[in-house]
Amino acid sequence: MTASFYDVIVIGGGPAGLAAAISAHDSGARVLLLEREARLGGILKQCIHDGFGLLRFGEKLSGPEYAERYMDELRAREIDVKTLTFVTKIDNTGDGFRVHTVSRGGVAVETARALVLATGCRERTAKQVFIHGTRPAGVFTAGTAQHFTNLLGLQPAKRCVILGSGDIGLIMARRLTLEGAEVLGVYEAKPTPSGLTRNLHQCLYDFDIPLYLSHTVTRVFGADRLEGVEIAEVDETMTPIPGTERRVDCDALILSVGLIPENELAQSLGVRLDPRTKGPACDGDCMTNVDGVFCCGNALHVNDLVDYVSENAAQAGKAAALYRPRERRLIELQPSDDLLYVVPQTLDLQRAGDALTVYFRARKEENGCTLEITADGKTVFSKRYAFLRPPEMEQLTLRPGEWNLSETSVVRFSLRRPEQEAQR
Repeated sequence: MTASFYDVIVIGGGPAGLAAAISAHDSGARVLLLEREARLGGILKQCIHDGFGLLRFGEKLSGPEYAERYMDELRAREIDVKTLTFVTKIDNTGDGFRVHTVSRGGVAVETARALVLATGCRERTAKQVFIHGTRPAGVFTAGTAQHFTNLLGLQPAKRCVILGSGDIGLIMARRLTLEGAEVLGVYEAKPTPSGLTRNLHQCLYDFDIPLYLSHTVTRVFGADRLEGVEIAEVDETMTPIPGTERRVDCDALILSVGLIPENELAQSLGVRLDPRTKGPACDGDCMTNVDGVFCCGNALHVNDLVDYVSENAAQAGKAAALYRPRERRLIELQPSDDLLYVVPQTLDLQRAGDALTVYFRARKEENGCTLEITADGKTVFSKRYAFLRPPEMEQLTLRPGEWNLSETSVVRFSLRRPEQEAQR
């Protein structure tokens, strides 16, 4: 068993881990990056479509091109990297962390003053959306279908149905069409699409692929191979409406029904999770309730743009490099029911004078509304939005040092609609 000491250990070698490791190194830390796959890049390795990097680099890149830019930076800095390395356990020693790993070189223990969890997210499966019937071959998550098509060169479907209008599902509708498959339709249980507006146009409308809102798959048919699915309309509570069922014959069902942050390692360390995001709750430096444990990227909350992932991860990497044990004075940032979530979830009053980057999503589509932030009932910030959509995350830069906060302050984020404006 070997042991080495680092200032910061970054777990996960996708876009978040790459950006965090580079930022921590540039902030003066000795860094180790751990990745369980054979190659760095995370999900970007199989995202051969363009659209990445518009915010970070001012140009459209494919996923591999975007990742390669960060990998070039990583190699130029000679940051220590271990691939095909699995983290089996993490011990919190009180003055640091012992990270137990297994790799081709055997068992090792690495120690560090701070950790950055950049473990990404995973897809929901058919079992998690309660589809009845058998489990024949031909039921894939959108990411698995993308892996087969783009990395393995295999055709997973000839006639397929896509459940869910998330971005990966929309992109796979176009990709499979280009490969000669017939996409019979994209079915979405919600009354509004779940993907970015640009993907709706570029992936569905431009290829005449039908989108059915307020519809879901209720059953699959087939023994060895999928033969068809049952489609039903749903009501406002997304409950199937009896009598609306119909069968669609197909050889594949592709699921794009949401992503969940990978948080097993965080939970093993006692990190508090936010039930809204399903990821760790953190402060403005991306530090969790466990001192010295930072989280970023899709492990923190699911982002719709990789550019936001890199930006957030760079912040986490720098904070981890500069981390020294100190007392924090935390207050909660409370989102109203109009919002899906607000990240970060807490504000450290010791750092209230620093600029605070906040991400949020509306719970439903809104037009002409105003985001209002109140501190102890007094409005301290407001911004009007022409429209808000749940799939499209919003970003703000705030200066809470100007809000005269105390440890008993209540900071609340809410939306004010046009009819409420008229009543003021």
